[in-house]
Amino acid sequence: MKIAVLKEQAAGETRVAATPETVKKFIGLGNEVAIESGAGLHASITDEAFADAGASVGKAAATVKDADIVLGIQAPDAKALKGAKSGAWVAALFDPFSDTARVEAYAAAGLEALAMEFMPRITRAQSMDVLSSQSNLSGYKAVLAAADTYGRAFPMMMTAAGTVQAAKAFVMGVGVAGLQAIATARRLGAQVSATDVRSATKEQIESLGAKAIFVEDVAGIEGEGSGGYATEMSDEYKAAQAKLVSEHIAKQDIVITTALIPGRAAPVLITDAQIATMKPGSVIFDLAVAQGGNVQGSKPDETVEKHGVKIIGYANTPAQLPADASALFARNHFNFLSAFWDKEAGKPELDEEIGDAIRLTQGGKVVNERLLG
Repeated sequence: MKIAVLKEQAAGETRVAATPETVKKFIGLGNEVAIESGAGLHASITDEAFADAGASVGKAAATVKDADIVLGIQAPDAKALKGAKSGAWVAALFDPFSDTARVEAYAAAGLEALAMEFMPRITRAQSMDVLSSQSNLSGYKAVLAAADTYGRAFPMMMTAAGTVQAAKAFVMGVGVAGLQAIATARRLGAQVSATDVRSATKEQIESLGAKAIFVEDVAGIEGEGSGGYATEMSDEYKAAQAKLVSEHIAKQDIVITTALIPGRAAPVLITDAQIATMKPGSVIFDLAVAQGGNVQGSKPDETVEKHGVKIIGYANTPAQLPADASALFARNHFNFLSAFWDKEAGKPELDEEIGDAIRLTQGGKVVNERLLG
């Protein structure tokens, strides 16, 4: 089979969907791998490195011609895949709830779109989970960016000239990104606290040495949705959480927000009124800014200053760490395809559980239940 990797075209996208490591592994399975020239340059991977790994490197048209599988970070336009085989698989991020036109174009082109962000969060799919691998890096980068923007030191420093107090960091949302943010802020020496709507995360927060900040006495609200994601909370919980956060946030120097709900705009966690209670010079990093934002007034790739507080956030946080982000994403791709590789057939055969979860289009139609419902 021919596996193709094109240069990413989305604005600000620095990652690449394959590395020399995964190229060698795919070739080891008996495949031909074609890479568009320049595809890895932003991730510090030269064309020569891909060629040395055994890939053919050339122009886009030659790369995609007769491809059986196309791997991407963000799904390319269907027009860019002209020349691929009929029914070719395209595994990438599709943003299918927002970009329905792209999904429909794939169906019309007879391509089989596989949305990597729809990978089910089950044990055997952990190594294929691009959202987790990229969120881990995002949580790390968020803290570093906040520390760089913050005009003071993170750790306590005892010097002959006096003591510098440790920064107080508050993480809102304790998924993969939030847990890494906690760990990174702790390593930098901050006093860290965290909160989440899912009560099960309290133990995780405390295991990392942070203080858990949770709403008490609101019965029956666990906040746990399918696949480990948070669900929308009740009005009662929202009111209780807003009060708790307002009291706690006023004492913080750094706040990292990470809350996302699949298929919906990011919930607003911090209002303008709450920002106004924070100390001048404080920093908020909004990891959800590209999905509407957890912080009122946040803007992608801009520093917004309100009430003396700086609010920052990247439109594409993993792309700020392109080499590592590409390496992890590429391994997710390989782990996904190799797990279903049929040696006799010389190609992958998806099972029902994972195939049905991530397949958006097939046979000229949109087939995913989450999009049809």
